[in-house]
Amino acid sequence: MITPAFDLRQDPDHLTICIRAPYTRTSEFDLFIDGTDFKFYAKPYFLRLSLPGRILEDGREKATFDLDKGVFTLKIPKETPGEHFEGLQMLTSLLAPKGSRSAKPLVEDVSGGSEISGDGEEEEEEFDWQLEQEVYTDRSEEEQRTLQKYGFGNQRSGVFSRLQEELSDVIDVKNPDGTSASERRQARLEAEALAFSSDHYLADLFEDDEINRLLKFTPWWSKLSPSTEQEEESDVSFSDEEKEQLRKFTNRSYLLDKTSRYQAWLSLVDILLAYSYEVRSTEGEHNVESPWTVRKLSGTLCWLETYSCLLDVLVSFGRRVLCYPLYRHFALVTSAISDTVKIFQSEQKSVQQSGASAFKVAVPFCLMDAAFMGTV
Repeated sequence: MITPAFDLRQDPDHLTICIRAPYTRTSEFDLFIDGTDFKFYAKPYFLRLSLPGRILEDGREKATFDLDKGVFTLKIPKETPGEHFEGLQMLTSLLAPKGSRSAKPLVEDVSGGSEISGDGEEEEEEFDWQLEQEVYTDRSEEEQRTLQKYGFGNQRSGVFSRLQEELSDVIDVKNPDGTSASERRQARLEAEALAFSSDHYLADLFEDDEINRLLKFTPWWSKLSPSTEQEEESDVSFSDEEKEQLRKFTNRSYLLDKTSRYQAWLSLVDILLAYSYEVRSTEGEHNVESPWTVRKLSGTLCWLETYSCLLDVLVSFGRRVLCYPLYRHFALVTSAISDTVKIFQSEQKSVQQSGASAFKVAVPFCLMDAAFMGTV
């Protein structure tokens, strides 16, 4: 668990706690408020405070989230209006646990399943509420300048400095903040060379009945018409779930130079290639392996790769298809390329739907929605 950066302020009737927890699911955080005890949990962040005064949960508490800054602002009423809380600036003291005490869990299983104990029975593991915590200190400007750039338009750095342990299953590159783009590429190529299995490749090549069946599958975008300026009615419609997914994406503007803009487009191509392969390989029925497949086939998501030309994207995708997924056949590479071309040739809305669907498939594998924000 990571102790987030936080600060506190007060007015006569309320205590305001600001918690910096970037790259979390804003819809999935838990609060525990009971007297002098305050607990906040939004994976992978956990904050436990022992306050100098009592607060209460009575329906007047409010919580807001600033997506750009990654800051939760919680305004909680004091149990005794007008009371002044002393020592709110002593952050280390607030983090220290006040003895061993029990607390009800933030998330409770109400499925009705019975606990198992005793002879051969299994007990539910209790959460350790007494985790050690340390006050978070920001990097200096000099340290920040030494971090490597990656992500959308190569504008991000420091995303993984504290989250490496939590995101080790999301990306393959180690220490991304200290690894240059050329070093990441070299490591990716070496990993692919080690992962390639000639036996697996030859088995799919000569025993290709399953491959041929997948090649005959018709994905949803095959029914789309080429985009025209005078097209009156869209071939693409969004489901309610997809509309909700799109609403969650914040509308942001970026000042990108020509090179960065081109690299961002290449990243989109890379991700849609992985998504196209996944849809065909599962015949449109996503499964528990789908997030892994999309992530693994995309060098952008898996290695924070920065491509400089379309050929690099295609070669990287082809290599990864022949190294990692269940079906490793070059015909699936060319089929995914044709499918992605079809998506781009159709109207912009189909690209949006494909992107939203790719996120919907890939993001559940990640530990937080904004993993993509840090990588693309």
